[in-house]
Amino acid sequence: MEIDTAYLSDPGGREINQDDGGSVENGETGAWVIADGLGGHKGGEVASTLAVETVLDAFRANPDLDADVIESHVEDAHETILQEQEETPERSSMRTTIVALFRNGTNARWVHVGDARLYHFRKGGIQFQTKDHSVPQTMVAAGEISPDEIRFHEDRSRLLRAVGQEGEIRPELGPESVSLRSGDAFLLCTDGFWEYVTETQMEVALAQSSGADEWLGRMERMLHRRAEG
Repeated sequence: MEIDTAYLSDPGGREINQDDGGSVENGETGAWVIADGLGGHKGGEVASTLAVETVLDAFRANPDLDADVIESHVEDAHETILQEQEETPERSSMRTTIVALFRNGTNARWVHVGDARLYHFRKGGIQFQTKDHSVPQTMVAAGEISPDEIRFHEDRSRLLRAVGQEGEIRPELGPESVSLRSGDAFLLCTDGFWEYVTETQMEVALAQSSGADEWLGRMERMLHRRAEG
């Protein structure tokens, strides 16, 4: 099964880009990871890079899609960041969100912590999307606001889980491994992306595109128009 991958990273007017991402593909296996760092003193930038590199290295060593294995990849990233916090006190507050997609053969599974999201598209429409570990998402679950109101909510940045936080991080796995079909598409993105590009716009851009680069390019233009408007 041929996989078409594209990336977009933009500091969005900030001096430092605290996002990071990467992938590894080896025959019939592959992993794609996006992280969005939090914390001052360049801590967020370090946290996101450590998380991405650690998860990719862990997947290289064990590409199994078992739930315990995938959770351990994220736990490894958590422990790596905690160690860096201990060794570099000025980075003691650094955290990161993370979302990762793993493939083994024709099966795929994903995991996330925080408000970095994964969208799974099938037949042009969203088949599944992760739910944020945030205050506004709990308000949606309680029926206090609609899912669309998460965007630009005053508490949108208040996260309930992040890699590198004190205590348990409780990575959330997607459903048991999904059997991939021809035409399936996945979008992994941080809040700086999905805040400005709606789910309907994602679907429209996908329908108008012939590949990953074109799809991402169309959404990037939408993002800039809305962010600048």
